[in-house]
Amino acid sequence: MNLPVHIPERLRRLADLATDLWWTWNPSAREVFRRLDYTLWRQTAHNPVLMLRKFSEEQLEQAAQDDRFLAIYDAAIDALDGARSARDTWWQRHFIDNAGPIAYFSAEFALHQSLPIYAGGLGVLAGDHCKEASDLGVPLIGVGFMYPQGYFHQSVSPEGWQQESYERLNWNNAPIEPAVNAEGKSCIVPVPLGNRSVLVQVWRVRLGRVKLHLLDTDLEENAPWDRDLSARLYGGDRETRVQQEIILGIGGVRALKALGSLPAVWHLNEGHAAFVVLQRIRDYIEEGLSFDAALEEVRRTTVFTTHTPVPAGHDAFPFSLVETHLAGCWGSLGEYRDKFMALGAYDNGSGPQFNMTALALRAARGVNAVSQLHGVVTREMWGPIWPGTAEDARPVRAITNGIHMPTWLSNEMSRLFDDYMPSDWRDRHDDPELWTRVLDIPDEALWIARDALRQFLFAFIRERARLRWRDEQVSVARVVAAGTLLDPHALTIGFARRFTGYKRPELIFHNPQRLQKILNAERRPVQIVFAGKAHPADEGGKHHLQQVYRRAIDPAFGGRIAFVDDYDLHVAHFLVQGCDVWLNNPRKPLEASGTSGMKASINGVPHLSIGDGWWAEGYTGNNGWLIDAGDAGDNDAQDAADAAKIYDLLEGEIVPSFYDRDNNIPTRWLSFVRQAILTVAPRFSARRMVKDYVEQMYAPAMRQKTGVGP
Repeated sequence: MNLPVHIPERLRRLADLATDLWWTWNPSAREVFRRLDYTLWRQTAHNPVLMLRKFSEEQLEQAAQDDRFLAIYDAAIDALDGARSARDTWWQRHFIDNAGPIAYFSAEFALHQSLPIYAGGLGVLAGDHCKEASDLGVPLIGVGFMYPQGYFHQSVSPEGWQQESYERLNWNNAPIEPAVNAEGKSCIVPVPLGNRSVLVQVWRVRLGRVKLHLLDTDLEENAPWDRDLSARLYGGDRETRVQQEIILGIGGVRALKALGSLPAVWHLNEGHAAFVVLQRIRDYIEEGLSFDAALEEVRRTTVFTTHTPVPAGHDAFPFSLVETHLAGCWGSLGEYRDKFMALGAYDNGSGPQFNMTALALRAARGVNAVSQLHGVVTREMWGPIWPGTAEDARPVRAITNGIHMPTWLSNEMSRLFDDYMPSDWRDRHDDPELWTRVLDIPDEALWIARDALRQFLFAFIRERARLRWRDEQVSVARVVAAGTLLDPHALTIGFARRFTGYKRPELIFHNPQRLQKILNAERRPVQIVFAGKAHPADEGGKHHLQQVYRRAIDPAFGGRIAFVDDYDLHVAHFLVQGCDVWLNNPRKPLEASGTSGMKASINGVPHLSIGDGWWAEGYTGNNGWLIDAGDAGDNDAQDAADAAKIYDLLEGEIVPSFYDRDNNIPTRWLSFVRQAILTVAPRFSARRMVKDYVEQMYAPAMRQKTGVGP
């Protein structure tokens, strides 16, 4: 990492700490950068790499002479070294430590806002998976894309239309470095694509025990159109998409081999990475195996996670398009081309195509859905893959998603737990018995923490609106829409997710007159904060967003609706921690799992949701609220019934619970807060989730490994 300032010898590991994203979930490491310059810490959106480029040498020299700062710095470096060495970890205590690593392939990873290579839930799940693997000592290597332009930045026009802009990542300000091979040279691998070869550079991101390798085609040696292949997340047409997925799958396998990595297990997180299978089969055949034997070896050590309960949501391409772009990939596999193409052949209702999920399902020994309900949906939806097999016997298990507790738990709640729970609660946070101690937290202490988090949210919203007003000269309507009229003491509902039809972002406006009465109640007001992006190609999602924005500037709602634009990890933290209720109302059963409600619940924000995804198994009757209007018939009738149920819950249960006070403390409300924490924290943590993956997916695959080939 080349820096414009000289770092004193006493602080020589500062750059090492800044570029290892382990700091993002470890308070001792975050405190190092907060103490160096808190104002700069906030101005850089918590990006220590950028901070180091802005420090003066005088500042750093002064810090090197400050004994109190040095104590914090030394403790953080010791903790970092301990995380990297991974001694006496859960993995070491339960599994053989000399096994090869788990290669975890995903099209996106959400790690920190300074590295915007994520679009939404899939990336957040992948990032949390990697972080928890690091904490548990699991030898995991992530493989994904660098995306120099990342995902888009969102702004909203005066008419409420989403506007997308892309900003090229300044790699000098990002926590990345070139991955190097055994010779100490930058790792660059050729990937055959059509009738040409595309060079792919590999970058490395560190996450304590875990490494993440990111692929990038933006090299001078490549043609301009090939340099753009990795430019944007989910950009371009289907032809671009299939080429990206060839780069990810085939290029990812080649990159790991060039770096000297021999994975024991290959985990495909969604179908985008399924071309891993092709390269691995080819490698086995070149070692002398038949196609069938090679496929069986691949199956032994491949696990696959599917996240999508909608047939149209799975990537599928015309056979001719796949054959065109795989033309240079066959090698010794050429005579088996038809067999390989048959692995991906599937008709999801629009005619036979090459389906990436079908390929992964047929080539993986272990397959899982991401909630119990999603498991039922997946086994039914993909029945033709296992002809003649009863639905309950189809080989799809369910491992419900979880969230990385240290990433998503607020400082206020962490300090509260430090005061009232056993000192080792962080190490045992997947133990349900531990969380019964939440019941011992005094009402006043719990309410003070929750109130502080709400105040932080509104300070954040107001400051963003002020900066928009100052720097962009936005209209008064946009300032109002951004939330400047919200009441920091009113019951606040949060709705933040991708804007698309099945998530029904406008459902709560189904009866606007009834909603207005709820929001504008004289002594018991309610307000709603919306955030989220629509996919650039999703015109329906953009229309939903526009309608929500119009409600935010409608005087009839009294300034009690806000839309916070450019939703990212930084915004997400404030919302899931600072709202009072988390709303989720997808059209059942189209939500595979969802995780935002988990993040809210561990911070004491009860969930108000349809019984879909994780909430179908997470709702207990006293840890939030279930929107259950029964089966009302067609979509229009169901929307009306579900909206009415939301209004009923708000009027009859939620609003009274929040506003009924005893010495200014909402005792009944806090019972929901406690139960949300107690029931969600252990059961829906990434610690529980990753342990499930290790025990149910990775360890069985490792026991199956024969030691032959890749």
